Amino acid sequence: MTIVLILVTLFALLLLGVPVAFALGGLGLGMLIFGGFSPLMAPQAILSTLDGFILLAVPLFLLMSNILLKGGVGRDLFAAVQAWVGHWPGGLAVATILSCALFAAISGSSVATAATIGTVAIPEMINRGYERRFVYGLLAAGGTLGILIPPSIPMIVYGFVTEQSVIALFLAGVGPGIVLVGLFVVFAMLHARFSDAYQPVAKATWPERLGATLRALPSLALAVLVVAGLYSGAFTPTEAAAVGFALALIITALLLRTLTWRALWEAVRDSAITTAAILLIIAGAKVFGKAIALYRIPQDISAFISANIDGPMLFILAISVVLLLMGLVFETLSMILIMTPVLLPAAMRLGFDPIWFGIYMVIMVECALITPPVGLNLYVIQSVARATLADVARGVWPFLVLMLATVVLLYVWPDLALYIPFKW
Repeated sequence: MTIVLILVTLFALLLLGVPVAFALGGLGLGMLIFGGFSPLMAPQAILSTLDGFILLAVPLFLLMSNILLKGGVGRDLFAAVQAWVGHWPGGLAVATILSCALFAAISGSSVATAATIGTVAIPEMINRGYERRFVYGLLAAGGTLGILIPPSIPMIVYGFVTEQSVIALFLAGVGPGIVLVGLFVVFAMLHARFSDAYQPVAKATWPERLGATLRALPSLALAVLVVAGLYSGAFTPTEAAAVGFALALIITALLLRTLTWRALWEAVRDSAITTAAILLIIAGAKVFGKAIALYRIPQDISAFISANIDGPMLFILAISVVLLLMGLVFETLSMILIMTPVLLPAAMRLGFDPIWFGIYMVIMVECALITPPVGLNLYVIQSVARATLADVARGVWPFLVLMLATVVLLYVWPDLALYIPFKW
C-alpha cells in the first residue's frame, strides 16, 4: 500500500507540472521527515552522488555529441553510407538506419542522433517517395540506438547507481544493438519492396563513394577509437569521453572546418544546460532512492514477487508492462533512476545478471523514448519535420514491436548481451 501511495503522489506532482528533479527530491525529503529520519540525509545523499568521478563522462560525452552535431558530421556520415547502400531496395532507409547506428556510436545521445540524422534524411526520403509516417517512425526509432550502442549516457547512469562496470555495460549493448539495427534494416527493405510510391536511387560511382567515405573517415575513426579504447581497457569511460571531446574539436574545427565560434558556443551552452538537468534529476532521484531504501520498499517488493510471481518469465513480463506504462509519463533517466533501485534486488534474487538487467532496462527505456506523451524523440522528429505528433506516433509502432521482439530474444538468449563482456 505504501508504494502505491508514493507512486500516486509522484504522478500527481508531475501532472501538476513540478519538474522531475524537484518532484523526486521533494517527495524523498518528505518521506524522510514523515518516517522520522533525519532530513540531513538528503544533502548528504546529494553530495555523495555528485562527486562521483564516473559522472564526469556525462558532460564530456554531451560536449562531444553537440560539437559533432553543430559541425555537420551527421551529414557526412549519411552521405558516405548512402553512397554505398543507397541503391539497395529501401537503400535510403537502410542508409538512415546505419547512419543512426554510426552516429550513436560516436555521440551516446538518442536525441542528438535523431536530430542530426533526421535533419538530413527526412527531406531526402520523402522526396524519394517514402511514406511520411514511415519516415518519421524510422528516424524516431533509429535515434533510440543512441542509448543502446555504446557509449551511452543512460548506461553510465545505470552503472553509477548500481555500482556495476560501465565498460561491461557498454560492451553488453553491442550485441542487442547490432540485432536491433538488423531488424530495422530488414523491415525497411521489406517496406520498400511492397510500397508503390518507392523510387530507387541510382548507384553511386566509385569516385563518389571514395570522396564521401574520405570526408566521413575521421568521424568513423573517432567511433572506432572510443569503442576500441574502452574495450581494450586503455580508457575509462570518463577518459574515453575526454578523448572523444578533444578529437571532435579537432575533426570539426581543423579537419572539416565546419565548426564556427558561434556553433562552439551553442554546443557548450546546450551541453551545460543538459548536464545541469541530468545532475539535478540524479540528485533528486538519489534522495528518493535513499527514502525508499529506508522504507524497505525494495525488500517488500522482492517478497511480494517471491510470493505472487511464479518464475523469471512472469517477472519480466510484469515489469515490462509496468515500464511501458511508466514510459507514457517518465523520460529516460527518470525511469532508470526511479525503477532500478526498486526492481534490481528482486531481479537478482530471481537469478538475473545485473549487467543483463541493465541492457534490458535500456531497451525498455528506448521504448519510452518513442511512446507519447513524453517520448522525447517524437518531439525531436516533430520539430525537425514540422509534422504533427500524431503522424510521428503512428509511424513508430512497427519499430516499437521490433524493439519488444529484441527484448524477447534477449530473454531467450541472455548471451546476446553477456557474451562480449564476459566470454569473448
